[in-house]
Amino acid sequence: MGFIEEIKRRRTFGIVSHPDAGKTTLTEKLLLFGGAIRVAGAVKSNKIKKGATSDFMEIERQRGISVATSVMGFEYRNYKINILDTPGHQDFQEDTFRTLTAVDSVIIVIDAAKGVEPQTEKLMNVCRMRKTPVIVFVNKLDRPAQDSFELLDEIEKQLKISTRPLSWPINSGPDFKGVYNIYNRSLRLFDANVQEVEEGIAFDDVNNPDLEKYIGEDADTLREELELVEGVYPEFDVNEYLKGDLAPVFFGSALYNFGVQELLDSFVEIAPFPRPSYTEEREIKPDETTFSGFVFKIHANIDPNHRSRIAFVKICSGKFERNKVYKHIRSGKTVRISSPTAFMASQKEVIDEAYPGDIIGVPDNGNFIIGDTLTEGEEVHFKGLPSFSPELFRFIENADPMKSKQLAKGVDQLMEEGVAQLFTSNFNGRKIIGTVGQLQFEVIQYRLEHEYGAKCRFENLSMHKACWIECDDKKVLDEFKKRKHQKMATDKRGRDVFMADSGFILQMAQDEFKDIKFHFTSEF
Repeated sequence: MGFIEEIKRRRTFGIVSHPDAGKTTLTEKLLLFGGAIRVAGAVKSNKIKKGATSDFMEIERQRGISVATSVMGFEYRNYKINILDTPGHQDFQEDTFRTLTAVDSVIIVIDAAKGVEPQTEKLMNVCRMRKTPVIVFVNKLDRPAQDSFELLDEIEKQLKISTRPLSWPINSGPDFKGVYNIYNRSLRLFDANVQEVEEGIAFDDVNNPDLEKYIGEDADTLREELELVEGVYPEFDVNEYLKGDLAPVFFGSALYNFGVQELLDSFVEIAPFPRPSYTEEREIKPDETTFSGFVFKIHANIDPNHRSRIAFVKICSGKFERNKVYKHIRSGKTVRISSPTAFMASQKEVIDEAYPGDIIGVPDNGNFIIGDTLTEGEEVHFKGLPSFSPELFRFIENADPMKSKQLAKGVDQLMEEGVAQLFTSNFNGRKIIGTVGQLQFEVIQYRLEHEYGAKCRFENLSMHKACWIECDDKKVLDEFKKRKHQKMATDKRGRDVFMADSGFILQMAQDEFKDIKFHFTSEF
């Protein structure tokens, strides 16, 4: 198969949702179709005991939530599919935002009873900003759900995107009978006792009296609703979807593996293959022959038996080859990657080559940070991978003086992963951890103890915002740092950070020092 054909058969997408909308369950069912797993690992009532395939950190199994992005690849109908399953919990949204820079399209999972929730809106804003094509999967139809038309109205209003149903549910909850696939005109009936996927019943004409045989008195309601769908919603236009202006909608129940195949079959046909990426210097097209890629995530200890760190690299152009020498742009050094891996959640296999759209794992001894670029020599810098200004702050203290080395190493590696941000106070040299959510502190404490054998404790720190500062006039910058010495810190890369106690103090500083630029993301 040629280089261009390999690119065109790639589908790299992220699955995002509000917590508990069924995102990880949907991921597992997609993996079942790809033959990547033989039995789903997550059964709702048994999740903590069993753990989902895509949740590979111990704390995720215990809490029954995803706190890191998992990458999984599999083959389906001659397509190479790469899924990035993201954390739904808002305390880990930074990981999700960064993951969205590495995908070409997104599936948003919505709970049919709860509708659009706040976290879903935030994630949609990121997709809109990047013009990422979006498919909506309305999940949990096996439970009582909102009226489908009202739900679609809510999706359009809250997510600010036009919708077009490509399948339609027949009732919900105890009366749920199945879905009619509008896209390929077939009927699929729901049976809670059957989780094997059966072929849909071809049904070109819903006015055919045979429909009553399958769904009884609900046939008339389905006909009316489908007529309404055709009258109210625009024809499905693939180009509108690819531009990010139209979201096709599918209905089903991931837990019962129902409606998932319709979603996957339509997805591989309409979803985009790898799209151009943007660097500060120029646009990079996937079909360029020279290799380029960027690090969007770093993860330590995927395998608890080996203290290994892996950098997740998204390939943007050219063909990646094992053992070839590439340039690490930030350091200016060359690197030879002898054991690149492809992922199936926590299982990894060494690969010899990879193509645009693929995500590879590169063993990392501390050489990489998030946002690093690898090329065959061209000096380019990928953009769109910021760290956000944290909202919660704690001093971190060593709880076991015998383990100070382990603590320092653990904190260093977790910060490189982008789990949280580390600042060092210029005033007293104390280490400050900044996060966007309370749960991150628990994850840090847990992982330090269980992965590095180090114990820490946190001390409260009342702080409003951390902002990165810069100024062309060194004299002005020095004066600011002198005046605000007690509130100054440096981040991991040695950049100046102003720690403002309150919004009022921040505003005062901005008004007084007009020449200083205050940045609320680390990318500037």
